[in-house]
Amino acid sequence: MTIRTAITALATTAGLAAPALAQEVAVITPYLAQPGTQFYVDGFTARADELGWEVNVIDTAGDVAAVISRMEDVVTQGVDAVVINVDPAQIGAGLQTAADAGIPVVGMDAGSDPLVAANVTSNGYAMAAETAVYVASRIGGEGNVVMFTFDPFPPVQVRGVIADAVFGNFPDIEVIDRITPDVADGGIADSRAQMEALLAANPEPGSIAAVWAAWDQPALGALQAIEAAGRADEGIVITGIDANPQAREAIAAGGNFEASVAQDFEGIGRTAADTVQRLLDGEEIVQKVIYVPANLITAANAAAAE
Repeated sequence: MTIRTAITALATTAGLAAPALAQEVAVITPYLAQPGTQFYVDGFTARADELGWEVNVIDTAGDVAAVISRMEDVVTQGVDAVVINVDPAQIGAGLQTAADAGIPVVGMDAGSDPLVAANVTSNGYAMAAETAVYVASRIGGEGNVVMFTFDPFPPVQVRGVIADAVFGNFPDIEVIDRITPDVADGGIADSRAQMEALLAANPEPGSIAAVWAAWDQPALGALQAIEAAGRADEGIVITGIDANPQAREAIAAGGNFEASVAQDFEGIGRTAADTVQRLLDGEEIVQKVIYVPANLITAANAAAAE
């Protein structure tokens, strides 16, 4: 029983009208430095305002373990629901604490877990397949490809798995490196540094045909490295996922960064809020993964997508 439920129960027992209390929801993430996460949260809080909720956004600044203690804190405070943007497998103790208190947990581009009522996200399988197939088509099914992945976060991890499968279906495509960048600053700086090193190790024109990135920050870092090395005219194809404003600008410019997939970040946030409301209304969520549509962005529609 939450604190607010106890207050309502006591008021009812005493024959008093239950106090009108706003729903309190905590949003907890270690990834608020990522533009996509910021947009999720913006969409969620906008919908929460419409619903009259009080929202506490908690950023653990890259510290996944700290999510557990912050979940324990908000459960003690008696929130009505918790929304997470982190791998559920890494915060099992926090999820159990919420479950023991009867507080529902919803994933916002997180992952699936028996203790997560539902996860609202884009279809990472479809997005990764679309960009990987784009790369394979653009390079004619042959050449060396660099991949930027991030396995610690399930929504991104599945993208890498699908891209691996697509490239593995082309015998003349070789993945020469699978890089997991440091994402403390979002991922651009370390991706650029690692791409610079890879370019130096592969100095011949044409030795790298494409860069496939599981999200936009590594793609942008790779683009910076390629341009700084004076190798933009080699036709190295770059793709990302998210289509954040900086990526859309690069794609619209018509350079090496050719494609990304626009997730409906605001839609994911708003749908997550609606899912929380359904749970608070007592509905049992049967669909444990709720997909919000996304679409491919290229130079042909990048400007219109902004």
